[in-house]
Amino acid sequence: MSEYTEQKFSIPELAGISKKTVDEHLKLYAGYVKNANLVMQKIEAYGKNGDADAYAASELQRRFSFEFNGMRNHEYYFKSLEGGAKTLTANSQLKKVVEKEWGSFDAWLARFKTIAMTRGIGWAILYYDPIAEKLTNAWIDEQHLGQLNGLPYVFGIDMWEHSFYLDYATDKKKYVEAFLANVNWAVVEQNFLVAAK
Repeated sequence: MSEYTEQKFSIPELAGISKKTVDEHLKLYAGYVKNANLVMQKIEAYGKNGDADAYAASELQRRFSFEFNGMRNHEYYFKSLEGGAKTLTANSQLKKVVEKEWGSFDAWLARFKTIAMTRGIGWAILYYDPIAEKLTNAWIDEQHLGQLNGLPYVFGIDMWEHSFYLDYATDKKKYVEAFLANVNWAVVEQNFLVAAK
């Protein structure tokens, strides 16, 4: 059985987000990769015993979605910080679709920031719906509850405490502003172009 591989990211020094926070966050990501592989192995082992281990295999299957989505969400998150902060170009396809949906990029961003401030842990995510051909904002509790079926990921902010507590304690708003100031929107644009094919 093939395993998932931990990706390496080239993240520059970030404004408002400490190297310690990034380093600890990357360790947590590595844990998701490790655990996704471990859970897969256990599911495979229990599956060989058929009905005798059916309950354990089923519960592990539930756990797998948590570990897998944690792994993938973090990969998008860290990739959006690679290469330094970059804005969307004037002819950005993503920007045009955002403006069509919300009137302006700033209007969308204000709405997205509000979603990021949702009480509790989770993720604020921008998806593309290829059936409706539109962008959709979502709040995802934890990371395995509320993912939108069939919608490719475009952009997201990790709103678990590990993303900000070392730098901002409980001031989520300052963290959101700092994160957004460091985003390489060219990477996000590429996510959109792949999603909208």
